[in-house]
Amino acid sequence: MSQKPQIGVAATYMRGGTSKGVFFKLTDLPASAQVSGESRDNLLLRVVGSPDPYGKQTDGMGGATSSTSKIVILSKSTDADHDVDYLFGQVSIDTAFVDWSGNCGNLTAAVGSFAISHALINASCIPENGICVVRIWQANINKTIIAHVPITAGQVQETGDFELDGVNFPAAEVKVEFVSPVDGNESMFPTGNLVDDLHVPNIGDFKVTMINAGIPSIFLNAEALGYSGVELQEAINSDKKALERFEIIRAYGALKMGLITHIDEAISRQHTPKIAFVAEPASYLTSSGKTVDSQNIDLSVRALSMGKLHHAMMGTAAVAIGTAAAIPGTLVNLAAGGGNIESVIFGHPSGTLKVGAQTQFEDGAWTVNKVSMSRSARRIMKGEVYIPIDCF
Repeated sequence: MSQKPQIGVAATYMRGGTSKGVFFKLTDLPASAQVSGESRDNLLLRVVGSPDPYGKQTDGMGGATSSTSKIVILSKSTDADHDVDYLFGQVSIDTAFVDWSGNCGNLTAAVGSFAISHALINASCIPENGICVVRIWQANINKTIIAHVPITAGQVQETGDFELDGVNFPAAEVKVEFVSPVDGNESMFPTGNLVDDLHVPNIGDFKVTMINAGIPSIFLNAEALGYSGVELQEAINSDKKALERFEIIRAYGALKMGLITHIDEAISRQHTPKIAFVAEPASYLTSSGKTVDSQNIDLSVRALSMGKLHHAMMGTAAVAIGTAAAIPGTLVNLAAGGGNIESVIFGHPSGTLKVGAQTQFEDGAWTVNKVSMSRSARRIMKGEVYIPIDCF
């Protein structure tokens, strides 16, 4: 019996923020995978080792968590106002599904570094020493993101002393700005309300803040769910009934936000919306055993991604947190003490994160001009990833 060979595809394995993913230049992909569709999805599924009924992604590059089952495809931008086009795929672990509905804010921190290192940025724009400003077009959500990438001796500086909770080694700081992270043709608050009543059949009624900023997100009060707001992963992810409850609440929230037209559609939109719960500041031990003092944070936030509690915080969800915190009356704002807030430091399972937002109220509606935060990024491996030639 004849067997098909494997092919190698140029790829770079990178950490961005608290996530990891496989990065490709669009032109390095096989021709059939350079356009969206079944061939591209099948190739990427095989790259990360999905679907895997064992949930381990042993036969691929994925790390068996939502934070490490990710793909990035980059190309030189065709838009004169941007340097690089960035497409993100969230790959399901146990099903044959790639979700293209949203962005990954953490991996955004690595986009500028990859673009510079792979000649997607004009050499004249790269200083010998200093900061290279990379204007990124986020193709999933059609938004501009600006990355400030440190350069030393004409090369991307990846090492440094910037510490990011959720990452075990320090690295160079990369400042990221999410410009106007709400579509101009949609409302930041899809129902027009800062707080809504969400009825979830057979589960209950909840106060929620539903917001489109960075990524569509649903915020609930921790107390309403029976939580303190300082839970770690094990407390949530080991509770099958709790995870099922979160998914049902998320599905009904997606319906109320207008992201889906029927409750059954939520299963094919796993990446968005995100669901999170908030609480007033409280001291707790992080997953690494470090103490977070309530005096050093403004609120506590726990968020789920792809059906599991995240070990830190998704970058796009941090955009939603910063935006909601800056708008008086949202559940996030109230948990942070209420009133006018320009930036917050929130606690998450791995530590803390500071995020700032520039918001304004005009013509009867809230808008956000920019959300900023600091992350870090690092190349881990560069070479070829091998896949069977008949898998796509």
